[in-house]
Amino acid sequence: MAAEAGRPDLLGPAALAVTRLTLTRFRGYDGARLEPDNRPVVLTGPNGAGKTNLLEAVSFLAPGRGLRGAKLAEVERIGSPPGAGWAVAAVLDTPMGPVEIGTGREAGAHGSGSGDRDRRVVRIDGHPAKGQTVLAEHVAVVWLTPQMDRLFLEGSSGRRRFLDRLVFGFDPAHAGRLSRYEHALRERARLLRDGRVDDGWLTGLEDQMATTGMAVAAARRDVVQRLRAACGRSVGPFPGADLAVQGTVERWLDEGPALAAEDALRQSLRDSRRLDSDTGGAAVGPHKSDLSVRHAQKDMPAALCSTGEQKALLIAIMLANARLLAAERGAAPLLLLDEVAAHLDPHRREALFDEILALGAQAWMTGTDDNVFAPLGSAAKRFHIEDATVTPV
Repeated sequence: MAAEAGRPDLLGPAALAVTRLTLTRFRGYDGARLEPDNRPVVLTGPNGAGKTNLLEAVSFLAPGRGLRGAKLAEVERIGSPPGAGWAVAAVLDTPMGPVEIGTGREAGAHGSGSGDRDRRVVRIDGHPAKGQTVLAEHVAVVWLTPQMDRLFLEGSSGRRRFLDRLVFGFDPAHAGRLSRYEHALRERARLLRDGRVDDGWLTGLEDQMATTGMAVAAARRDVVQRLRAACGRSVGPFPGADLAVQGTVERWLDEGPALAAEDALRQSLRDSRRLDSDTGGAAVGPHKSDLSVRHAQKDMPAALCSTGEQKALLIAIMLANARLLAAERGAAPLLLLDEVAAHLDPHRREALFDEILALGAQAWMTGTDDNVFAPLGSAAKRFHIEDATVTPV
């Protein structure tokens, strides 16, 4: 492989890369600072040293709750003064030039039970941003973690989150539409639960759910169609993946114009008010959709594949997404790979490293064994993590 030969002249620097990362009262870190470059980043050290916490910090540079799906209060370092808050700050190289991002839990918030109500602060180049969705305009992040090994076996919510993370990279506005849809969904459920049948208010919320919900569904559908073409063939030792989004709203989009599908969702929400008041949420909408994945060569649902094949399918989807983004936006996303390489056979491991380098992606990879990453040679920037202390190697 190119990295093994130590030929940096064959490798293009990542167009999207974190070049400085600073943590304050984040998880096990009272404070930490890393200064990587545009190469992939390797974080090694014993279990429990704080490697995954660093990946989580990078994941907060994009919209959402990060790779652990945590509430803001849960991220704050245990033992910090009440209301101290936490922060992640980064300098990034992007295709549009350098950008500084700061985000965290606003100081002064008290009590772990208030996690959902805490306000996540975001600053871009030192200026306050109106919300976290603006982060998607600057950063695309995709991650694979050990917890995702059961993505194809468990409920659909994890697969929707995985898909939405991919969509953010192609359509930054998707984050805002998804947030507005989910807010309207929660507000409608609250009104129905409380028995406050205000027709005007409910109609307004249902109209917002119909317009934003169909936009969410259409964006997912568009990205999956592109990914399906990119994933349909094998790449080295990684299998092809056949992808589709399944659900009632997707069927409506397949059967007719988007406006007709929007009207159908609007009418369905109105008709199901009584049922939804008993069950909570809404019986129909993009929050019920699912990402279907099949092993293309075997024509087999991913859920029926072996554990190794499922991991290989996830990697294949991630790499196809990165290739499409690199071609469309001029930069592959940041890839956060937690203990992924250690569970691949040597052939697939080197193929993964080759793909990362060929993409010019800054992949952040963790592991306990330095030897796993030996094929990368000088093509990676390395740090050793122990007891929440970061040491450049």
